[in-house]
Amino acid sequence: MLCLLQLKFLKPKIKDFYSFEVKDSKGRIVSLEKYRGKASLVVNVASYCQHTDKNYIALQELHREFGPSHFTVLAFPCNQFGESEPSSSQEIESFAKGNYGVTFPIFHKIKILGSEAEPAFKFLVDSSKKEPRWNFWKYLVSPGGKVVKFWRPEEPIENIKPEVASLIRQIIMKKKEDL
Repeated sequence: MLCLLQLKFLKPKIKDFYSFEVKDSKGRIVSLEKYRGKASLVVNVASYCQHTDKNYIALQELHREFGPSHFTVLAFPCNQFGESEPSSSQEIESFAKGNYGVTFPIFHKIKILGSEAEPAFKFLVDSSKKEPRWNFWKYLVSPGGKVVKFWRPEEPIENIKPEVASLIRQIIMKKKEDL
């Protein structure tokens, strides 16, 4: 019994999204902690989907308009919906940069559903109680790592911008107060 109690206390507690480590497109482990303090739009992406063009263009526009000081898009490729992301992680990154000029991070291809789901993405799903049903679901994460809102793939970027802008205003106001 004592051993079980010790294990419970030794296990690190995940408090928020930025507490996780994930793999970058080259397979290296990176901490999401480096995005703490920013608003992040976390998206499950795919290269061969009916939503690819519209979403990659809109995500890059959003990243260019609001990033990189206070905002970033974090893209996680996934092949669980219609097998629309069959390529390797590095090929996916090259595709997105070459075809859409993306400047936001694209991570290693992951699973977002089921028992093999990436823990960071499972946190988003569990926190929002919204499980993606297709590619390009978007989760807005606060500077403190909490899920603020989610959107389906067909949501116009114009509906997302005000939410992002509001979070950025809060970040800037907090920084001014801290001066």
